[in-house]
Amino acid sequence: MRIDILTLLPELLDSPLNHSIIKRAKDKGLVDVVVHNLRKWSKDKRHFKVDDYAFGFSAGMVMQIEPIFLAIEELKSERRYDEVIFMSPDGEKFDQKTANALSLKENIIILCGHYKGVDYRVRQHLVDREISVGDYVLTGGELPAAIVTDAVVRLLPGALGDEQSALSDSFQDGLLAPPVYTRPAEYNGWQVPPVLLSGNEAKIHDWEYEQALLRTKRLRPDLLD
Repeated sequence: MRIDILTLLPELLDSPLNHSIIKRAKDKGLVDVVVHNLRKWSKDKRHFKVDDYAFGFSAGMVMQIEPIFLAIEELKSERRYDEVIFMSPDGEKFDQKTANALSLKENIIILCGHYKGVDYRVRQHLVDREISVGDYVLTGGELPAAIVTDAVVRLLPGALGDEQSALSDSFQDGLLAPPVYTRPAEYNGWQVPPVLLSGNEAKIHDWEYEQALLRTKRLRPDLLD
């Protein structure tokens, strides 16, 4: 899989994309994550300007369409992309189902907005879908792009040490994950539930499902609607 990220601030992505699961997946050759500075495609070779004032009376600067168009055009000339995604606070809500679907793609482009946003013609003509990580506004799309990349890469076969681990994550089956415990079995008088120490696989699975259902009813009842 290859993920190309277009951004004005590539340094914001250095840490999240070069550690932990993503780094191991890259080292194994499971994914290639390439971050591109959009200023590379600016026609202003002195200041590398990529934004301008909005038409009308809107406040704030707007990312210009030309550098974005040139960047996407160049990338598409090199390989076929399944989707071009724009990270936007008013896009479709990102969830585990979307992460699962994206993990099956071969190549995707993620565009990070900044300032007041992008020239709307980018959204009309250059992207295939818009994704939001929540109903709030961040300074730019870099952190949301890192979130999407992390959620997708960890699903790639071989990315996790135990591939079954991702299948038991919260939301994979529409429920929150059940509680998990580790050694010691008793600490400060707090006990691990005896069923987890029983070795009875069937009873443990039943307990995990019951606990997942109870946690979902208590914390996220909307998932059960």
